Amino acid sequence: MKKGSNYMTMEDFAALLDETMGVANPFEGSVIKGIIVRVENDFAVIDVGLKSEGRVLLKEFATAGRAPEIKAGDAIDVFVERYEDKNGEVVLSREKAKREEAWTLLEKSFQDNQRVTGVIFGRVKGGFTVDLSGAVAFLPGSQVDIRPVRDITPLLGSPQPFQILKMDRSRGNIVVSRRAVLEETRAEQRSELIENLKEGQILEGVVKNITDYGAFVDLGGVDGLLHVTDIAWKRINHPSEALHIGQTVKVQVIRFNPETQRISLGIKQLDADPWEGVEAKYPVQAKFVGRVTNITDYGAFVELEPGVEGLVHVSEMSWTKKNVHPGKIVSTSQEVEVMVLDVDPQKRRISLGLKQCLSNPWESFVEKFPVGTLVEGEVKNITEFGLFIGLSGDIDGMVHMSDLSWDKSGDAAIAEYKKGDVVNAKVLDVDVEKERISLGIKQLGADPFQDAVANVKKGDIVTCAVTQVTENGLEVQVDGMTGFIRKSELSRERSEQRPERFAVGEKIDAKVTMIEKGARKVTLSVKAREIDEEKAAMAEYGSSDSGASLGDILGAAMRRAQSQDDK
Repeated sequence: MKKGSNYMTMEDFAALLDETMGVANPFEGSVIKGIIVRVENDFAVIDVGLKSEGRVLLKEFATAGRAPEIKAGDAIDVFVERYEDKNGEVVLSREKAKREEAWTLLEKSFQDNQRVTGVIFGRVKGGFTVDLSGAVAFLPGSQVDIRPVRDITPLLGSPQPFQILKMDRSRGNIVVSRRAVLEETRAEQRSELIENLKEGQILEGVVKNITDYGAFVDLGGVDGLLHVTDIAWKRINHPSEALHIGQTVKVQVIRFNPETQRISLGIKQLDADPWEGVEAKYPVQAKFVGRVTNITDYGAFVELEPGVEGLVHVSEMSWTKKNVHPGKIVSTSQEVEVMVLDVDPQKRRISLGLKQCLSNPWESFVEKFPVGTLVEGEVKNITEFGLFIGLSGDIDGMVHMSDLSWDKSGDAAIAEYKKGDVVNAKVLDVDVEKERISLGIKQLGADPFQDAVANVKKGDIVTCAVTQVTENGLEVQVDGMTGFIRKSELSRERSEQRPERFAVGEKIDAKVTMIEKGARKVTLSVKAREIDEEKAAMAEYGSSDSGASLGDILGAAMRRAQSQDDK
């Protein structure tokens, strides 16, 4: 501008423009050293050696989760954003200064593939934010840990090592991974662990996964299988009853295969085996109180002490309930008294009995109702071979079809009864061991056969009535007894030995040839009677040796008998 003139020359305007655009302000856009003059309200006033002081918000000095720790006189790096704002102050930024510094260091770490330290301080969509000494990085949720982490709270605010996966300074993007660091450390630990691993070794691990058959435990770089049967000495139906994911457990290496690197673990092996000396603790015939732990179709398991269980087979649960499910006799967690029936320490098996602790109803029955006693009961069931009668003590007795009637056949006698009938019977036999009671109904009365057979003896000629005609002979009735005449005994003459020539109801004279009292049968013979008659006639009227025929002798005998009748 010329002296004394109010107009600006082009040179003056250019100089002013350069000053305004920053050509004359080389500090703008760079990091310089400043001194904190004072701290007031929410700002720190900083002298950077320019024409005016600048102010920076205190929150820019704070680290994740901590209050700012600054005071007057502290030297600090700041970023000059503008040389002068509308108020004539220098615009400064602590965060940008830290970011610039951090980016430089991070780029070097990224190029050298080195780990960096950061603090997780926030949650964003798909992951978390990490403070890397001033630079903000993104931590994807899948890169937090080797295993899915449900609660990240313990990781917040604490320094963690990270691996930079990707960074773009122009866009201000940094992606980091904590998982990559853990996997690298895990691989190192795995190699060391496998190298030193041996059976019997006791280790500490974390439950990683739970299945129906067991749990996988992370031993620090390598997993081992903890089978459900090796979790505890006592019965465990599912591993989740004793373990949960994330739980720290102490385990023992049971088996280790260096080739496949399969590791079998156990927890119960750390405790004493409760089966040691089990025979002495649980002698046969001794009674104990236990708790029902499991019920199956074939019986119930009863825990005698933690880790020691015995099986009550369904056949040993009740004296009388034979075909019911064990769940209808006992329930899970029920305390029951049992008797030890057998102990096998090698197979780790104990057989128990529940019914043995109760009175045997067959023993009680025979004490109360000895053989020969009369009883009363309801017909519970009818089978092809007899009747089942309900007796006291919730047990049954059986009346065999042969013990229903003295004179009727078994089928005919059974037909006279129906379920629900109340009948009287006599106790014939009680087999406590086989749990059987034999009853008789016909024994309530006298046996007509015995009365009848008392008046008949072998060799007697009796008159009998035909009751049935069969191919093999005749069934007959003799004074209340059942008899039988075989086909060959129907006549002396072979041509007359035909059962069909007789009719039911017809009366026949026959000789008693055999009496079977046990079988209640009488065997008769018409042929034997005819032979006897012949012998008698021969003896009385002549002998065939004199030349007379049998016909002549019988004819003479008949004429003589006729003449005597005429007189």
